Amino acid sequence: MSENPATPADAAPTAPEGHTGGDSAAPQTPLARQAPTRHRDEPMFPDGTGPAADPAGSHHERRIRSFQPRRSRVSPSQADAIRRLWPRWGLDIDGLSRIDLDALFDGLPVVLEIGFGMGEATAQMAAADPDTGILACDVHTPGQGNLLALAERNGLSNIRVANGDAIILLREMLAPASLAGLRVYFPDPWPKKRHHKRRLIQPEFLSLVTTRLAPGATVHCATDWEPYAEQMLEVLSAEPTLENLHDGYAPRPDFRPLTKFEGQGLDKGHVVHDLLFRRRAD
Repeated sequence: MSENPATPADAAPTAPEGHTGGDSAAPQTPLARQAPTRHRDEPMFPDGTGPAADPAGSHHERRIRSFQPRRSRVSPSQADAIRRLWPRWGLDIDGLSRIDLDALFDGLPVVLEIGFGMGEATAQMAAADPDTGILACDVHTPGQGNLLALAERNGLSNIRVANGDAIILLREMLAPASLAGLRVYFPDPWPKKRHHKRRLIQPEFLSLVTTRLAPGATVHCATDWEPYAEQMLEVLSAEPTLENLHDGYAPRPDFRPLTKFEGQGLDKGHVVHDLLFRRRAD
Protein backbone atom coordinates (compact mmCIF):
# COMPACT_ATOMS: atom_id res chain seq x y z
CA MET A 1 0.00 0.00 0.00
CA SER A 2 2.85 2.33 -0.61
CA GLU A 3 1.55 5.91 -0.71
CA ASN A 4 3.96 6.85 -3.44
CA PRO A 5 5.08 3.59 -5.06
CA ALA A 6 8.05 3.45 -7.39
CA THR A 7 7.72 0.97 -10.21
CA PRO A 8 10.30 -1.87 -10.09
CA ALA A 9 12.48 -2.21 -13.12
CA ASP A 10 10.90 -5.52 -14.12
CA ALA A 11 7.28 -4.44 -13.72
CA ALA A 12 4.96 -2.31 -15.80
CA PRO A 13 4.12 1.16 -14.46
CA THR A 14 0.85 1.43 -12.57
CA ALA A 15 -1.73 4.16 -12.93
CA PRO A 16 -1.96 6.85 -10.26
CA GLU A 17 -4.57 6.31 -7.56
CA GLY A 18 -8.08 6.90 -8.85
CA HIS A 19 -7.21 6.62 -12.55
CA THR A 20 -9.61 4.32 -14.36
CA GLY A 21 -7.40 3.74 -17.38
CA GLY A 22 -9.33 5.35 -20.23
CA ASP A 23 -9.80 8.80 -21.66
CA SER A 24 -13.54 8.21 -21.89
CA ALA A 25 -13.71 8.07 -18.08
CA ALA A 26 -12.06 11.46 -17.64
CA PRO A 27 -14.29 14.48 -17.05
CA GLN A 28 -14.62 16.99 -19.83
CA THR A 29 -12.18 19.87 -19.40
CA PRO A 30 -12.87 23.43 -20.59
CA LEU A 31 -10.83 24.35 -23.63
CA ALA A 32 -8.98 27.03 -21.67
CA ARG A 33 -7.61 24.37 -19.30
CA GLN A 34 -6.56 21.77 -21.85
CA ALA A 35 -2.85 21.08 -22.25
CA PRO A 36 -1.40 22.09 -25.62
CA THR A 37 -0.86 19.32 -28.13
CA ARG A 38 2.73 18.10 -28.32
CA HIS A 39 4.62 15.56 -30.38
CA ARG A 40 5.94 12.38 -28.78
CA ASP A 41 9.57 13.57 -28.77
CA GLU A 42 8.83 17.02 -27.38
CA PRO A 43 9.46 17.67 -23.67
CA MET A 44 6.32 17.95 -21.56
CA PHE A 45 7.44 21.24 -20.01
CA PRO A 46 10.02 22.96 -22.23
CA ASP A 47 12.24 25.90 -21.31
CA GLY A 48 11.84 25.67 -17.56
CA THR A 49 8.04 25.87 -17.58
CA GLY A 50 7.84 22.79 -15.37
CA PRO A 51 9.81 19.87 -13.89
CA ALA A 52 12.61 18.54 -16.07
CA ALA A 53 12.62 14.88 -17.06
CA ASP A 54 16.17 14.38 -15.71
CA PRO A 55 17.26 17.53 -13.90
CA ALA A 56 20.64 16.24 -12.70
CA GLY A 57 21.47 14.89 -16.17
CA SER A 58 25.06 13.69 -16.33
CA HIS A 59 26.29 16.04 -13.59
CA HIS A 60 26.40 13.27 -11.00
CA GLU A 61 27.15 9.59 -10.96
CA ARG A 62 24.47 7.04 -11.70
CA ARG A 63 23.60 4.69 -8.84
CA ILE A 64 20.92 2.30 -7.68
CA ARG A 65 17.83 4.39 -7.15
CA SER A 66 14.91 3.92 -4.80
CA PHE A 67 12.45 5.30 -7.35
CA GLN A 68 11.41 5.29 -10.99
CA PRO A 69 10.35 8.61 -12.54
CA ARG A 70 6.77 8.55 -13.86
CA ARG A 71 5.45 11.36 -16.05
CA SER A 72 2.48 9.72 -17.79
CA ARG A 73 -1.21 10.58 -17.44
CA VAL A 74 -0.75 14.18 -16.38
CA SER A 75 -4.25 15.65 -16.47
CA PRO A 76 -4.89 19.01 -18.15
CA SER A 77 -5.60 20.62 -14.77
CA GLN A 78 -2.35 19.25 -13.30
CA ALA A 79 -0.36 20.44 -16.32
CA ASP A 80 -2.01 23.86 -16.05
CA ALA A 81 -1.06 24.13 -12.36
CA ILE A 82 2.53 23.21 -13.14
CA ARG A 83 2.88 25.73 -15.97
CA ARG A 84 1.45 28.54 -13.86
CA LEU A 85 2.97 27.76 -10.47
CA TRP A 86 6.27 25.99 -11.13
CA PRO A 87 8.26 29.24 -11.63
CA ARG A 88 7.09 30.40 -8.19
CA TRP A 89 6.92 27.22 -6.09
CA GLY A 90 8.88 24.56 -7.98
CA LEU A 91 12.55 23.71 -8.37
CA ASP A 92 14.57 21.08 -10.20
CA ILE A 93 17.18 19.07 -8.34
CA ASP A 94 20.11 19.60 -10.68
CA GLY A 95 22.84 19.35 -8.05
CA LEU A 96 24.61 22.45 -9.36
CA SER A 97 24.02 24.99 -6.60
CA ARG A 98 23.22 25.28 -2.90
CA ILE A 99 19.63 26.18 -1.99
CA ASP A 100 19.14 29.13 0.37
CA LEU A 101 16.29 27.73 2.46
CA ASP A 102 15.91 30.96 4.45
CA ALA A 103 15.27 32.89 1.25
CA LEU A 104 13.10 30.16 -0.25
CA PHE A 105 10.82 29.95 2.80
CA ASP A 106 11.10 33.48 4.21
CA GLY A 107 12.98 32.31 7.28
CA LEU A 108 10.66 29.46 8.30
CA PRO A 109 12.13 26.23 9.71
CA VAL A 110 12.03 23.65 6.92
CA VAL A 111 11.06 19.98 6.92
CA LEU A 112 12.02 17.81 3.97
CA GLU A 113 9.36 15.36 2.83
CA ILE A 114 10.55 12.65 0.45
CA GLY A 115 7.78 11.11 -1.62
CA PHE A 116 4.38 12.78 -1.29
CA GLY A 117 2.20 10.83 -3.72
CA MET A 118 -0.66 13.07 -4.84
CA GLY A 119 0.10 15.60 -2.08
CA GLU A 120 -3.13 15.53 -0.07
CA ALA A 121 -1.41 14.76 3.24
CA THR A 122 1.34 17.29 2.53
CA ALA A 123 -1.22 20.03 1.91
CA GLN A 124 -3.11 19.15 5.10
CA MET A 125 0.09 19.30 7.19
CA ALA A 126 1.09 22.60 5.61
CA ALA A 127 -2.32 24.08 6.39
CA ALA A 128 -2.22 22.83 9.99
CA ASP A 129 1.29 24.24 10.60
CA PRO A 130 1.80 27.42 8.55
CA ASP A 131 4.90 28.32 10.58
CA THR A 132 6.84 25.37 9.13
CA GLY A 133 8.03 25.18 5.54
CA ILE A 134 7.70 21.89 3.69
CA LEU A 135 10.19 21.09 0.93
CA ALA A 136 8.29 18.28 -0.79
CA CYS A 137 10.42 16.09 -3.05
CA ASP A 138 9.06 13.62 -5.60
CA VAL A 139 9.43 12.48 -9.21
CA HIS A 140 5.74 11.82 -9.89
CA THR A 141 4.64 14.57 -12.26
CA PRO A 142 0.86 14.19 -11.73
CA GLY A 143 1.42 14.42 -7.98
CA GLN A 144 3.58 17.53 -8.41
CA GLY A 145 0.80 19.21 -10.36
CA ASN A 146 -1.84 18.12 -7.86
CA LEU A 147 0.13 19.42 -4.88
CA LEU A 148 0.75 22.77 -6.56
CA ALA A 149 -2.97 23.06 -7.29
CA LEU A 150 -3.83 22.21 -3.67
CA ALA A 151 -1.36 24.80 -2.39
CA GLU A 152 -2.91 27.49 -4.57
CA ARG A 153 -6.49 26.49 -3.79
CA ASN A 154 -5.88 26.55 -0.04
CA GLY A 155 -3.64 29.61 0.04
CA LEU A 156 -0.60 27.69 1.28
CA SER A 157 2.61 29.67 0.92
CA ASN A 158 4.77 27.28 2.96
CA ILE A 159 5.14 24.51 0.34
CA ARG A 160 7.86 24.18 -2.29
CA VAL A 161 7.95 21.24 -4.71
CA ALA A 162 11.35 19.74 -5.60
CA ASN A 163 11.67 17.50 -8.65
CA GLY A 164 14.35 14.84 -8.83
CA ASP A 165 16.64 12.65 -6.77
CA ALA A 166 16.44 13.31 -3.03
CA ILE A 167 19.97 11.99 -2.54
CA ILE A 168 21.39 14.66 -4.84
CA LEU A 169 19.24 17.26 -3.09
CA LEU A 170 20.62 16.28 0.30
CA ARG A 171 24.22 15.80 -0.78
CA GLU A 172 24.72 18.71 -3.16
CA MET A 173 22.04 21.33 -2.54
CA LEU A 174 21.29 21.51 1.20
CA ALA A 175 23.62 23.01 3.78
CA PRO A 176 24.68 21.10 6.91
CA ALA A 177 22.23 21.39 9.82
CA SER A 178 19.71 23.25 7.64
CA LEU A 179 16.65 21.03 8.14
CA ALA A 180 14.20 20.96 11.04
CA GLY A 181 13.01 17.49 10.11
CA LEU A 182 12.63 14.67 7.63
CA ARG A 183 9.40 12.88 6.67
CA VAL A 184 9.27 9.65 4.69
CA TYR A 185 5.75 8.28 4.52
CA PHE A 186 4.97 4.99 2.82
CA PRO A 187 8.05 4.70 0.61
CA ASP A 188 8.12 1.86 -1.88
CA PRO A 189 8.88 -1.30 0.15
CA TRP A 190 10.58 -3.08 -2.75
CA PRO A 191 9.31 -6.40 -1.33
CA LYS A 192 11.40 -8.74 -3.47
CA LYS A 193 14.65 -9.65 -1.77
CA ARG A 194 16.74 -8.79 -4.82
CA HIS A 195 15.29 -5.27 -4.71
CA HIS A 196 15.95 -4.59 -1.01
CA LYS A 197 19.05 -2.62 -2.00
CA ARG A 198 16.67 -0.07 -3.56
CA ARG A 199 14.94 0.73 -0.29
CA LEU A 200 15.46 4.32 0.76
CA ILE A 201 16.01 3.81 4.49
CA GLN A 202 19.54 2.42 4.58
CA PRO A 203 22.55 3.20 6.82
CA GLU A 204 24.27 5.20 4.07
CA PHE A 205 21.17 7.31 3.53
CA LEU A 206 20.83 8.10 7.24
CA SER A 207 24.52 9.00 7.50
CA LEU A 208 23.89 11.64 4.84
CA VAL A 209 20.55 12.82 6.22
CA THR A 210 21.80 13.39 9.75
CA THR A 211 24.47 15.82 8.52
CA ARG A 212 21.67 17.99 7.11
CA LEU A 213 19.51 17.87 10.27
CA ALA A 214 19.82 20.55 12.92
CA PRO A 215 20.15 19.36 16.52
CA GLY A 216 16.68 18.46 17.79
CA ALA A 217 15.32 17.85 14.28
CA THR A 218 12.93 14.92 13.94
CA VAL A 219 12.93 11.97 11.56
CA HIS A 220 9.46 10.56 10.99
CA CYS A 221 8.92 7.44 8.88
CA ALA A 222 5.77 5.41 8.30
CA THR A 223 5.12 2.17 6.43
CA ASP A 224 2.49 -0.53 6.22
CA TRP A 225 4.98 -3.18 5.08
CA GLU A 226 5.98 -5.16 8.18
CA PRO A 227 9.43 -6.36 7.01
CA TYR A 228 10.32 -2.82 5.94
CA ALA A 229 9.13 -1.44 9.28
CA GLU A 230 11.47 -3.88 11.03
CA GLN A 231 14.37 -2.78 8.82
CA MET A 232 13.56 0.88 9.42
CA LEU A 233 13.56 0.39 13.18
CA GLU A 234 16.85 -1.50 13.06
CA VAL A 235 18.59 1.02 10.82
CA LEU A 236 17.29 4.10 12.62
CA SER A 237 18.18 2.65 16.02
CA ALA A 238 21.72 1.90 14.85
CA GLU A 239 22.39 5.50 13.77
CA PRO A 240 24.38 7.01 16.68
CA THR A 241 23.27 10.59 16.05
CA LEU A 242 19.57 9.69 16.42
CA GLU A 243 17.52 8.80 19.49
CA ASN A 244 14.17 7.03 19.47
CA LEU A 245 11.37 9.13 20.97
CA HIS A 246 9.42 5.97 21.85
CA ASP A 247 10.12 2.45 22.96
CA GLY A 248 10.13 0.86 19.51
CA TYR A 249 7.36 2.01 17.16
CA ALA A 250 5.48 5.24 17.81
CA PRO A 251 1.72 5.77 17.88
CA ARG A 252 0.49 7.65 14.80
CA PRO A 253 0.99 11.34 15.57
CA ASP A 254 -2.04 13.58 15.17
CA PHE A 255 -0.12 15.77 12.73
CA ARG A 256 0.20 12.95 10.17
CA PRO A 257 -3.15 12.88 8.36
CA LEU A 258 -4.93 9.61 7.80
CA THR A 259 -5.28 9.59 4.03
CA LYS A 260 -7.94 7.81 2.02
CA PHE A 261 -5.26 5.52 0.62
CA GLU A 262 -4.05 4.55 4.10
CA GLY A 263 -7.62 4.08 5.30
CA GLN A 264 -8.31 1.61 2.51
CA GLY A 265 -5.28 -0.40 3.59
CA LEU A 266 -6.36 -0.38 7.22
CA ASP A 267 -9.75 -1.68 6.14
CA LYS A 268 -7.93 -4.59 4.52
CA GLY A 269 -6.09 -5.40 7.74
CA HIS A 270 -2.79 -3.65 7.00
CA VAL A 271 -0.83 -2.52 10.05
CA VAL A 272 0.83 0.88 9.82
CA HIS A 273 4.00 1.50 11.82
CA ASP A 274 5.25 5.02 12.62
CA LEU A 275 8.81 5.68 13.73
CA LEU A 276 9.85 8.95 15.40
CA PHE A 277 13.50 9.76 16.05
CA ARG A 278 15.32 12.94 17.00
CA ARG A 279 18.75 14.29 16.03
CA ARG A 280 20.94 14.40 19.10
CA ALA A 281 22.71 17.61 20.05
CA ASP A 282 26.34 17.65 18.91
